[in-house]
Amino acid sequence: MAAQGRGSAARGSGAAVVALVLLCVLLHGEVAESAVYTVGDRGGWGFNSASWPRGKRFRAGDVLVFRYSPKAHNVVPVSAAGYNSCAAPRGVRALTSGNDRVTLKRGVNYFICSFPGHCQAGMKVAVTAA
Repeated sequence: MAAQGRGSAARGSGAAVVALVLLCVLLHGEVAESAVYTVGDRGGWGFNSASWPRGKRFRAGDVLVFRYSPKAHNVVPVSAAGYNSCAAPRGVRALTSGNDRVTLKRGVNYFICSFPGHCQAGMKVAVTAA
């Protein structure tokens, strides 16, 4: 009887290993499906970026790369209200590296440049991720 119990335990741990391997493969597949987009394409993050997403299909988990001169611009994630009014909420942290990476969340993701006058001149983008 004891041998039978050990055989059952071995089969059980074998199934656990198979389940763990399957989980790893599924997670790797999900990560591998994420796409990386450079905002503004070759021109980078700049004025008139609002139309850049047109014709592109974004998914939650995709990454946006904002490339720009940090002496001249920044990137601020904002709400719809902040996007429409070109106002960054008090205390929000601007991204300032000049090569910022942002992972998209499901729904609409809004970004502006908070340098004076830049958002009003079109340096903003709204990206919808499925």
